[in-house]
Amino acid sequence: MPMRQMKENSEQHFVIKPLQNTMNSVQKNLKTIQNRKPPPPTQESQNTKPQNQSSPVSRNRGRRRGRGGRKSDQGDSFMPPSSRPCTAANKPVTPEPVGAVVPALLNGSFQNGGGRLCEVENGFPSSSKSLKFASRPGYGHLGTRCIVKANHFFAELPNKDLNHYDVTITPEVASRTVNRAIIAELVNLYKDSDLGMRLPAYDGRKSLYTAGELPFVWKEFTIKLIDEEDNVNGPKRQREYRVVIKFVARANLHHLGQFLAGKRADGPKEALQILDIVLRELSMKKYCPIGRSFFSPVIRKPQRIGDGLEAWCGFYQSIRPTQMGLSLNIDIASAAFIEALPVMEFVAQLLGKDVLSRPLSDSDRVKVKKALRGVKVEVTHRGNVRRKYRVSGITTQPTRELVFPVDDNSTMKSVVEYFQEMYDFTIQHTHLPCLQVGNQKKANYLPMEACKIVEGQRYTKRLSEKQITALLKVTCQRPRDRENDILQTVQHNGYEQDPYAKEFGINISEKLASVEARVLPAPWLKYHETGKEKDCLPQVGQWNMMNKKMINGMTVNRWACISFSRSVQDSVARGFCNELALMCQVSGMEFNPEPVIPVYTARPDQVEKALKHVYHSCTNKLKGKELELLLAILPDSNGSLYGDLKRICETDLGLISQCCLTKHVFKINKQYLANVSLKINVKMGGRNTVLLDAISCRIPLVSDIPTVIFGADVTHPENGEESSPSIAAVVASQDWPEVTKYAGLVCAQAHRQELIQDLYKTWQDPVRGTVSGGMIRDLLVSFRKATGQKPQRIIFYRDGVSEGQFYQVLLFELDAIRKACASLEPNYQPPVTFIVVQKRHHTRLFANNHRDKSSTDKSGNILPGTVVDSKICHPTEFDFYLCSHAGIQGTSRPAHYHVLWDENNFTADGIQSLTNNLCYTYARCTRSVSVVPPAYYAHLAAFRARFYMEPDVQDNTSQGGKGARGVVGECGGVRPLPALKDNVKRVMFYC
Repeated sequence: MPMRQMKENSEQHFVIKPLQNTMNSVQKNLKTIQNRKPPPPTQESQNTKPQNQSSPVSRNRGRRRGRGGRKSDQGDSFMPPSSRPCTAANKPVTPEPVGAVVPALLNGSFQNGGGRLCEVENGFPSSSKSLKFASRPGYGHLGTRCIVKANHFFAELPNKDLNHYDVTITPEVASRTVNRAIIAELVNLYKDSDLGMRLPAYDGRKSLYTAGELPFVWKEFTIKLIDEEDNVNGPKRQREYRVVIKFVARANLHHLGQFLAGKRADGPKEALQILDIVLRELSMKKYCPIGRSFFSPVIRKPQRIGDGLEAWCGFYQSIRPTQMGLSLNIDIASAAFIEALPVMEFVAQLLGKDVLSRPLSDSDRVKVKKALRGVKVEVTHRGNVRRKYRVSGITTQPTRELVFPVDDNSTMKSVVEYFQEMYDFTIQHTHLPCLQVGNQKKANYLPMEACKIVEGQRYTKRLSEKQITALLKVTCQRPRDRENDILQTVQHNGYEQDPYAKEFGINISEKLASVEARVLPAPWLKYHETGKEKDCLPQVGQWNMMNKKMINGMTVNRWACISFSRSVQDSVARGFCNELALMCQVSGMEFNPEPVIPVYTARPDQVEKALKHVYHSCTNKLKGKELELLLAILPDSNGSLYGDLKRICETDLGLISQCCLTKHVFKINKQYLANVSLKINVKMGGRNTVLLDAISCRIPLVSDIPTVIFGADVTHPENGEESSPSIAAVVASQDWPEVTKYAGLVCAQAHRQELIQDLYKTWQDPVRGTVSGGMIRDLLVSFRKATGQKPQRIIFYRDGVSEGQFYQVLLFELDAIRKACASLEPNYQPPVTFIVVQKRHHTRLFANNHRDKSSTDKSGNILPGTVVDSKICHPTEFDFYLCSHAGIQGTSRPAHYHVLWDENNFTADGIQSLTNNLCYTYARCTRSVSVVPPAYYAHLAAFRARFYMEPDVQDNTSQGGKGARGVVGECGGVRPLPALKDNVKRVMFYC
């Protein structure tokens, strides 16, 4: 949701004071910090106090001062203290915010253990040389100990020198495949002579690596390469290349050894990169490489997934630094490839009909053009010649109408005549268009029937729902099967016989790593006192709503139902609504069984007209009162209907909506109705359940002082969408100490920009001057309004960040958090813990004994709550794997949490148990989820926001301009999203 400009009255609860005697204050506080001893690690036991201990006031003050906190006698607090008491008898007294980081802020940098973080005055922090991520504070001890197996294979560190050489090929070649062929020919010719018996590994670009030095520092070679693509049996063209190899540097394996042993904090990336390239070299020659994965139709027979596509199986491989040393991470992979069919057959599969009998319609032509653009084809009409081309498009005219100049005199000839005279090839299907190959200035025409798709091309465009389902069936494996396939892959790859591994002295174990793990206990959940069951202990990651009532059930008096499904009769819709209303009542909501108006039936192609009709009809009948909820019945296959409905309801009408598919309306299932009632309650602003420890103020480093938990994510457009913006979303808890209810904001930003641009921003107002805003600032204000407290601790879960982006994301976004806090009140800098959540990784955990039913769930996966923070984790940094959910089908993927920054001094047990417990508070179901809910909600919000902008991308209407009113500036020059209505963004609308 775009950021609206802050009105004058929205900042009245802030007391903004000018900074006086800033430098004196900075110098004084810096001296104090320098003379202060570092604090001992915070223990969980410090956050809960038996009644016979000293008062929480003195304990909290002392502990906070130990981290650089100031006394709690400030007079410039920008928020008055809350009168809301904590429900526990041993309620801790809320201390004032930490001020030790403020002098560093005012002086232009932040400190975390002495490492300079970022320049405050700059728009983008530029230096990360001295930035160090949070180090591991120790290992966790909570939970039941067990052994699990991980798909990590120990790799023995080589004892040979690794040398890096620069490679220059002239003329320059863009294709890595051709580059590899050139170097392969060079090695074939000169290995025994000029290369001194060395077998180098090559990255396909500019770098070549050897184990030991080559006999020269600089040398030039001339290589002649035969063009294999030109002819099959006839004469072949030769191309000549000049290759210069020059010594660059020697990799430091001693440095790598110290890093793996935990004696150094920084890892030598070059040494790891060399070893990774070495172990990939043989697979690069045998298989089709895609990213870090390798695919081949030989590994397993490809399975058709529809519309000319097939699923290829393969494996992922990456070398990683871990506590057990070097580890080779191997996993099963699959991807969609274009089937190597004649183009005519591919088009027939794509369109699902016979293309030989009639011309293509305009819509068919567009579909074929999108599917074939960028695809490589080879000609079949020239006998042994198999020249390959890349398709740039298809003609708008049929083949029989195409003519082109054949000489400088502009003598025209038809494509049909040309192929007959030149190749003695008769084009049979002249009613079909031709493929266009080459660039627009010099496009060549190729008849479809004369072309075949080249094997081994990954399909990178959007898959249909049918294709996704078929692909998932291929990839979905039970844990035992996946483990066996991984072991077979390692044996099949034969690393002990790999000439490159032998050359570099790398030995790979063939056994899965055995890892110590712990199963964290499930948290007790609190429900309403009026239910038969007031609390609940989940079993194996799940529970149900039987005998329970929502802890904060909302009231729905004014609602309506609209049906876009032709097959649902009014009586069926009414019956479904009655059952849903009854379930909401049973679950703890007050739900009026009668709608404002009778069920309204509408056509899917008139969604906006229908929604506005229902909205205005209800408003008129209610005499100005707002409709609280709209139920919508949709066809099972509804195309853009769902997105259009959400966009209109949330950005135009200000309606909370709940959609239900036709199949669920006909087959009324109580479990389904219960889940829908949970979603309705949180959309209306209620809470379904909370952690019992939160009610009792027993959550370490959350219950002691007002704490806000953020979740953030950025979703990017799919491959092939080159102009669509990325969508950033941030959510924040609004109900301390329960930390269950979240508010969210979204923003569009530049295409594939990972850094969240709108966390904090300033703009010039003609009356007020420089005004501050942004998603963090607005959510902090929202937290204050909801709880009466200002957050004194920030926990920030950031989703969707790859390892290569850790530094820049932390630098930029932590800086934005700091600035947002400082803009609210001078010296307001609550301590921040910044955690990256990763789901897109290839570590899998398996039960040590698959036959032991006590160590697995029903699907054969490891138990929910299984956490690993040793052996396969980072040698020095603060990370862990947590499988917080029960598997349903396939092999569970644990989430990887990496604590990049921690000013709250979490212990391993503290952050692991908090994260695991939060996974039981996800509002949409009665199961623990695989990713911590704030990150999950941010993902949902970002995904929802994409529906708001797609109509503007598809048709160039003025609707986006209309919806963008009230938005603060533009995110990176991208057209802002339509603004959400106020009553929508106050609740969890994305659920």
